[in-house]
Amino acid sequence: MQKPASLWQRLKEHSLIYNLFLICAIIAALAVTAHIAMQIGTRHGHRRTVPDFSGMPLREAQRTARKHDLRLQINDSLFVPTYEGGIVLDQLPAGGVEVKPGRTVYITINSFRQKMVPVPYVADRSLRQAKNMLEIAGLEISELIYRTDMATNYVLSQFVAGRAVTPSSRLEAEMGSGVTLYVGVAPGHNATYVPETVGLTLKEAKGRLWESGLNVGKIAFDKGINLLNQKDARVYLQQPAAERRLHLGAKVDLQLTLDEAKLEKIRQDAEQRAIEAAQARQRREQERADSIARAKLEYAEPTAAEPVVETPAAGKQNQSDPDSFFD
Repeated sequence: MQKPASLWQRLKEHSLIYNLFLICAIIAALAVTAHIAMQIGTRHGHRRTVPDFSGMPLREAQRTARKHDLRLQINDSLFVPTYEGGIVLDQLPAGGVEVKPGRTVYITINSFRQKMVPVPYVADRSLRQAKNMLEIAGLEISELIYRTDMATNYVLSQFVAGRAVTPSSRLEAEMGSGVTLYVGVAPGHNATYVPETVGLTLKEAKGRLWESGLNVGKIAFDKGINLLNQKDARVYLQQPAAERRLHLGAKVDLQLTLDEAKLEKIRQDAEQRAIEAAQARQRREQERADSIARAKLEYAEPTAAEPVVETPAAGKQNQSDPDSFFD
């Protein structure tokens, strides 16, 4: 008795069906292989808790990262005098976050010394141009000192660490340090209005004050703000308030916070006060302009006709005038 043909043999007899079956089997095998490889490559189901590297020396942080099957990469460096060189200041992802093994953690370390940058020559330019040039160079304004000159807010000279900066000087200063600018002010133009800084970062607030010809006074931070997170803090109080009239070179005190709820409430109140103060200023300026216009109009009106003084007719002599005899 002949043994019946198996399913595989029957498939081989139909070449089209057989080839289609092989193609489907190969595709399925490749999909299963890729899935298994992906599971192994990504270590699916395996997690690592990122340690808190803040405050660790770099070598210790690298050893700790290897123990947790993580990689460290230095993303940036800052100079914070209160910390030793090589100390980890910040990291991303933060400590306590769960990640897959082999994940790269980007860290910011404290440099061993502050970077030195060339001091640009910014004299003979407007105050706004000088400020922008210093910021591009990594510096800032330490103080604005006004001197009488025909050009208001025009930089007359500059000093860094007590040394005059000239077009030919090749001075360097630590990044982030300040430059003293002597600025001109024409007689009668020595007043400005305080800008609104509530809601701005410290860097933004400083820039706005300098552009208005004002100096930065006392800077106070709420509790919990340190050298690492102060770049995220925002101004919520300023004294004097916005739209106050001050002499050029006056100081404005700032207070900063990280509390968004506190900031939002105070920012709304500050914006409303600034709007009201700006409207009051516009009304005063309009009233002053109207008063000047009225005064000019009144001055231009013709005065009452003055009496005409008749001169003696020709040929007649004033008998009472003895000098008439010599005419």
